[in-house]
Amino acid sequence: MLRSNCCRLLLSLVVLAMGFKVQATDEVYDVVVYGGTSGGIAAALQVKRIGGSVVVIEPTKRIGGLTTGGLGQTDIGNKAAIGGVSIEFYQRIRKHYSDEASWKWQPRESYRSGGQSVTAQAEAAMWTFEPSAALKVLESMARDAGVPIVYGERLDRSPTKTAAHVQPFNRDPLGSASAAVDSAPHERAPQSVAVKQVSNAAFITTTGVTKDRARITTIKMESGKVVKGRVFIDATYEGDLMAAAGVSYTVGREANATYKETLSGVQVANSKHHQLVPSVDPYVKPGDPSSGLLPGIDPKGPGEEGAADARVQAYCFRMCVTDHPENRIPFAKPEGYDERLYELGLRNFEAGEKRIPWSNSSMPNRKTDINNNFGFSTDFIGENYSYPEASYAERAAIIARHLKYQQGLLWTWANHPRVPEHVRKEIGRWGMCKDEFTSGNGWQEQLYIREARRMVGAYVMTQHNCQGRVTAERPIGLAAYTMDSHNVQRYVDKNGHARNEGDVQVGGFAPFPIDYGSITPQQSECDNLFVPVCLSASHMAFGSIRMEPVFMVLGQSAATAAMLSIEAKSPIQTVDYAKLRERLLADKQVLIWTGPKPAAATGIEVKSLPGLVIDDEAAERTGFETSAATVGPFVGSGYRHDSDMNKGECSARFRFKLAAAGKYEVRVAYPPNPNRASTVPVTIKHASGSTTVKLDQKKKPTQGAFEPIGTFDFAAGEAVIEITNKDTTGHVILDAVQLLPVARN
Repeated sequence: MLRSNCCRLLLSLVVLAMGFKVQATDEVYDVVVYGGTSGGIAAALQVKRIGGSVVVIEPTKRIGGLTTGGLGQTDIGNKAAIGGVSIEFYQRIRKHYSDEASWKWQPRESYRSGGQSVTAQAEAAMWTFEPSAALKVLESMARDAGVPIVYGERLDRSPTKTAAHVQPFNRDPLGSASAAVDSAPHERAPQSVAVKQVSNAAFITTTGVTKDRARITTIKMESGKVVKGRVFIDATYEGDLMAAAGVSYTVGREANATYKETLSGVQVANSKHHQLVPSVDPYVKPGDPSSGLLPGIDPKGPGEEGAADARVQAYCFRMCVTDHPENRIPFAKPEGYDERLYELGLRNFEAGEKRIPWSNSSMPNRKTDINNNFGFSTDFIGENYSYPEASYAERAAIIARHLKYQQGLLWTWANHPRVPEHVRKEIGRWGMCKDEFTSGNGWQEQLYIREARRMVGAYVMTQHNCQGRVTAERPIGLAAYTMDSHNVQRYVDKNGHARNEGDVQVGGFAPFPIDYGSITPQQSECDNLFVPVCLSASHMAFGSIRMEPVFMVLGQSAATAAMLSIEAKSPIQTVDYAKLRERLLADKQVLIWTGPKPAAATGIEVKSLPGLVIDDEAAERTGFETSAATVGPFVGSGYRHDSDMNKGECSARFRFKLAAAGKYEVRVAYPPNPNRASTVPVTIKHASGSTTVKLDQKKKPTQGAFEPIGTFDFAAGEAVIEITNKDTTGHVILDAVQLLPVARN
């Protein structure tokens, strides 16, 4: 008895040293959440609301992940798709800013949010915010619910003598790992590219995870602290707990053939967005391949179109900057600044890029959320491939390189004489915030991990789910964003020019349900672990799902299912979905989309059209670098626009070769929208001179995708139609021009 009491006392002291709020030394938490991201905190809140015991283990000193780490311009797609704890957070943000004391650097009435996150007058939620405000709100929600949070503890990922045998697939970015494709991929997950498998021997201990067959019993931190749980939730962006538990996962892009998709794998043809200006020289010594490639250009790229690779879409820091002189820290040249890292960007300016190369979204208190934009920006393309599998030390080095790159980039934009003057002037008036991320002089620790590991679980979400061809039968929440991937690599094209590859942006679909099986591993691998962040999805489906509000939704749903599995004493894969659905709906989760469902934007083949047609891809362009395929119908694979910027500087010439003189009707194609320009100048150079017509692109074209703008006589030889954005307000669209011969009377 004495020995038992001594042991109990010793264990109590160990638990207290861990900082856990527990009552007994042998306590087993109902749910252990590893990762205090927004999704992890949402999960913990739900466990407490149901009445369970929970602990959140956050490896850093700050909860919230990207939500508190600079991503204040909430990527949402459709707000009506968000419910539960997630919408509560954004409602509390609104309440926070309803207090006049929250407005230090500008009057509340002067703030206007923009973009997709605009907040309506009567809306209860608010979707744009400062990092410090998000942290304050999320911490108060956790504190009010009594959620215990342990900071600065990392999972022990080092190999142990009892570790299960791990068989890694080829990790080369161009490697094609052997992968068996299941005949029913939406019901049973295939083992796709870069999957790691771990055998399920009894009492497996794998790098900090102890399992009894398929069940995790404890996890161990690097400090040696051990935590027991009935159910575990991996809410990290990296999927470290999932990987250590022996669950199958993938890194990189599947081949299109794996799930019969069209947007995964290498995407040269679709990489029109955020593209470098044509003709940018990639070599250290311009025109001399023997001098080597500039930094960041992959000599092995781009790879076979649609094929798998292990490359990862680019990361960056979502910066919070300000133009308020009292709160502004000017951009500084970092120690070890290397101008070579920015040479490609400088050449991109010299080749004709005139746009401000960032996305600047207004946040309260004269702050902004800065994100990557256009061909050379804050994304450190190609420098993150090893991050998902890297050790903690290696990840820290990768993050440090990203930080130095981005700090140097901002200094370059603001100061370098080869940067256009108007760009230097605009960038230079901004700076980091004195009152945000104060320990980093305005810079945060949280890198934007857009994608790392992705589980290959009981159900794999794919492009077919996004576009409505396959519908999840056990919905636990909705995704509502465009299928979005940032660029993955830079390479040299057949013309010897530098190009970006991997950026895909395809939308035009309604919010779609996420299946319960996509957050659960295959039962034989682990039956008490949820993965709501690194969930089971193809590269492109993950690109639509991977939004912070959705991670909160999935975290809450995972916690609800966890408590039901504990109650039923059953594996999480066999939870009674009817009971789960009932509880989710009671907690105001949105499971089925009942709103309007837009028709998918469609393209028209140029060859199918009568007369002479030139698509935007074949036009001679200055500017008009932003591509889209969201609104249809359009000609070819999409259209271009001027982003409602650089007015008077964008032009396109459509040059037709006419074998004989004749009369032709001129038609211009464009997908209409209220945000378009209504006075787009179209100049027709004909036999009698030239005529300029003003085209209203807000109005729906009268001839399918085309609007007739007049009939003209043309001489034999060349006929030129020119479209510019001079003296316009709104987006000017560049799609196609058509000449239809008119019979003479």
